[in-house]
Amino acid sequence: MTPRMRNRIGLILIASLFAAPLVTAYVLNAFGWRPAGMRNYGTLIEPPQDITGARIVDRDGKALAWKDENWSWTVFALPGPACADACLQRIDELRRARLTLNQNAYRVRVVVVGDLPADALAALKPVYTVRDLDERLAALRPAHADEVAVAFADPHGFLVLSYPVGFDANKLRKDLARVVKN
Repeated sequence: MTPRMRNRIGLILIASLFAAPLVTAYVLNAFGWRPAGMRNYGTLIEPPQDITGARIVDRDGKALAWKDENWSWTVFALPGPACADACLQRIDELRRARLTLNQNAYRVRVVVVGDLPADALAALKPVYTVRDLDERLAALRPAHADEVAVAFADPHGFLVLSYPVGFDANKLRKDLARVVKN
């Protein structure tokens, strides 16, 4: 083999070393494969629903503020018709998931859509309650008593992720940590 032929083969091998990962990524993407770290655990709401026009008010009748410098993401806890012990425990899991964000915890607010007993609400601080006067979140609410579903709203008031009844709080926390960092 001549030196010129050896150089050409070497150049082709080096080029193929750089091209192989790109071709592999393109083929995997074409078949719909995504790495596990790029997937969310909640159900993506397609297209995101704009709820800034919805009449979501607190106990005093004050509208939920979307342009608030203290909050970035809103986690809506959507209890079923009656919220008892199991429901309150699930809401407490949301509160604790928020606390595990450490220095980013201030970028998340946990809001319960519906009424909670005053003593339960005091124990769940900083969780607070609102009412959905237009029933824009009604489709996401569970039908049975003592159950909770969850939805994430981004800082601009768009619902982007939902979690059905029986969601895994650890996976929800991972999704929450991922979106808050961005």
